[in-house]
Amino acid sequence: MPPVLRRFRRQYRWEYAELEPYKISAHAGGEFAGASRQVLIGKHGERLGFHVRYFELESGGYTSLERHRHCHVVIGVRGRGLVRVGADNYTLRPMDVIYIGPDQIHQLRAVGRSRFGFFCIVNARRDKPRPVSA
Repeated sequence: MPPVLRRFRRQYRWEYAELEPYKISAHAGGEFAGASRQVLIGKHGERLGFHVRYFELESGGYTSLERHRHCHVVIGVRGRGLVRVGADNYTLRPMDVIYIGPDQIHQLRAVGRSRFGFFCIVNARRDKPRPVSA
C-alpha cells in the first residue's frame, strides 16, 4: 500500500479527510455539543493497530461523559480545553499530551471563547463507549 498523505489545509482541515459529526446521535447519559471530527489515518484500509483523529469543539462545546475498555492519547492542537479524567480536571493547551487509560471516565470541554482542537490516537479495534451519569 502506498503512503497515505493528508496535507494540512487552512482552518484545521486536511485534504481527503471528511468533516464528520462527533457522533450520530446522543444516547442516555452521553450528551455532547458543538463537536466535530476528522479521521486522518485509519478509515481507508490502512494496516495498523490505531487510528489518528482530529476533533474540534466549538466555544462551549464538549464531548460525551463516558468510559470504555480502550485507551486514548490526546494531544492539544488549538485553543484550550478542560479534560476530565475520573474526578480530576486538567487544562490542555497546544502540544500538551494526556493519556486516558482503559475504563477511566472522561470528557473534554472547550475553555474560553475559542475553539479547542485536539488529536486523538485510539485503538483501531475498540469497544463502544458506555455513558456515565454526571
